[in-house]
Order: sequence, then structure tokens, then C-alpha cells
Amino acid sequence: SQVPRPAPSDVAQTASLCFVLKDFVSKGTALQLGCATALMVGTVVGAVLHNRPFSQEPISRDYATMALAAQVGEQVSDTLDLSTVDALLLEGKKNQAVAVVEGLTRAGDLVGFGKAQCIPKRDYSLADLRLNNVDGEGLLSPEDKTLNDVKTKLQLAIATSVAGVIGTAHPDLNQILAGVLLVLGLLTTDQVVNNGGGQALLLDTTGRFLNYQYSERVARHEAGHFLIAYLLGVLPEAYTLSSWDAYQRYKAINVQAGCRFCDGAFEAEVASGQLTSSSLDQYVCIALAGVAVEFVEYGQAEGGLSDIQQLDALLSALRFTEKKAQSQVRWAALNTCSLIRRHKDTHVKLVQAMREGLSVGDCIKVVEEGLRTSELV
Repeated sequence: SQVPRPAPSDVAQTASLCFVLKDFVSKGTALQLGCATALMVGTVVGAVLHNRPFSQEPISRDYATMALAAQVGEQVSDTLDLSTVDALLLEGKKNQAVAVVEGLTRAGDLVGFGKAQCIPKRDYSLADLRLNNVDGEGLLSPEDKTLNDVKTKLQLAIATSVAGVIGTAHPDLNQILAGVLLVLGLLTTDQVVNNGGGQALLLDTTGRFLNYQYSERVARHEAGHFLIAYLLGVLPEAYTLSSWDAYQRYKAINVQAGCRFCDGAFEAEVASGQLTSSSLDQYVCIALAGVAVEFVEYGQAEGGLSDIQQLDALLSALRFTEKKAQSQVRWAALNTCSLIRRHKDTHVKLVQAMREGLSVGDCIKVVEEGLRTSELV
């Protein structure tokens, strides 16, 4: 089936999986003047059928089965070689990398790529979501309390510092005016040239310094994008877990923490104006994966506002009615939360792997280990 056919130029601006999912950092809003001084000077189980939630009954475990599971996991680590995939991704040969992964999947070496067990595609009400312990507001209305708190603390610190300087140095009016103009100029340059990347870099770095949970939340968020994409058959190309990591990898400060994906097939559909419903389902689930993880883990999403905004822009470009857009998003939210809950242990292992900076290939091996082990236990 196909969704309505929009003009390719409308969708191309808003619908590429190759975008960096910029979570946790709001770039477009300038901070207040006091904070701007510091910035420039210093640097998101299942659905409902027959009124019953989808769930999995606890499976009894025994030591023999657990030992077998562990052995299978070790065998995956020892025998699965994804170095070719890593090399192709580093060279930017995304289509070739996808072809290799698809070949390994057909050969049975990979059991998880594109094998997600999705819930039935139908209209779900808010009551259906609540019955499955999914709160639409907590998932789809992220509020970045951590970075907002960082902004407040920075503003207070800078205001105190400025007051101290004025009190000791006694600058005249011209010096104060020159300082204000300098800060405004630097701030404007950052917004125009870097799209606020300088501010984002400082906020992200400061947030990690002041709040360890922030760093953990970002890692879980991005691992959610990675895991859901892989399960739905979209190969991750690269990932970063902080603005500083992104700067070191891409040598640009306007790139934030996030995942990139091998999305040649998706881009081809967009270019032709024939975006299939299956591709749209993939896109929406991947976009919601980060906020879904945060909701499942913390009960409320903080990061992922840009994911929601880009998703809204895509559905608007596709000329979806409000009712149709809600139906698409509710299904995707329920489906993604179901997958996250079902593969929670695998997600935890993937988070650790990504925090250790493992390659995409090695992260895939971690996912494959977890999937094979969870099937046995």
C-alpha cells in the first residue's frame, strides 16, 4: 500500500532518515544575555486486542538453559565478523554495507535485522495506550528539565561573575557597551554560522559535568534509535553520544549527539514521490524510539523534541489529516514501546557497548547476542 503522493520537494526537506536525530539540545533559541556571555566566552508492552494488553508470560528458567544461552552468545562473538560492514560504512559505501548485512541475514548469520515482531497495524485510542501502560503525553511531550536547569545555573553563575567584575574593575559605560556588542555579535554569528552549535556544545558538556544521569539518559536514548532501526531493517551508519563526540567525528559544532542511518532506499522513495506505508512505519518508529526508551525507563521523556518536530513536519508534508496522523503516531508509539520492553536486556547491553565507543559492527554483534540469548531464556 502507498500513502498519498506529495511533491518530492515538500518531503525531501523534512523526511530523510539520514538526518542526525538531535536529541537533548535545543539549538534554535538563544539564551538570555547573561548565559550567552558564558556560552560564547567559556564553550522517549504492545497494543490492545480484544481489550487485553499484549504481554509475554514469564518463562521459567533453569541453569542448563541459561548456560546454553551464554554459550550461544559466546559463539556469536567468536564467529560473526562484521569488519567488512564497518569498513564500508567508514568509506561511506552505505548501499554496499546494507547489501552485506542483508546477505548475512539471508544466510542465517544475523537473526535480528529486520525481524521485529510488530503489533498489528490498526487504529489505537488513548485508552488502548493507557491499557498497555503508555502515556501519550509523557512520551510525546518531552521536556528537557536537565538542560533547562543547567541554563538556569549558568545564568546565575554568569550574572554573579559579571556583577563581580563590574564591582572590582569599575568599567565605564563605553566599555560595558562594547562588551555587550561583542557578546551579541558572537551570539549572532553562532546562530547564523553554526545554527547555535556553540551554545549546544557548552550546554551538553556542562550538563554531563553537573548531572551524570543526563549522560546515561542520552546513551539510552540513542541506543533506542539504534536498536529499533536495526530490528526494523534499517542499518545504522554511525552514532555519537555527545556534542563533543560529534565535533571530534565530524569537525563541526553544529552536529549534535545522535544516530545516522543507511537510508538509500528511503531517499529513493522520497525522490520518486512513492513513499510506501512500510517505509513510513519504519521512519515513525525510529523517530519515536528515543522518547519511547525514556518513557519506558523514566516515565517521562526529556530529550527528543526535535524528533517529534521533524515527525510532525513529515506528516504535514504528506498532507495527513489530524486523525490519520494521530493513528500513525499512536500505533508507532505503542509498537516501539512494545519492542523496547521485549528487548530490554538487549538494549541495556547495547547502551554499554555504545558508551564504550564500539563500532557499529561490534554493536550489532552485541544486539545479535542479546536476541539469541533472550530467545533461549
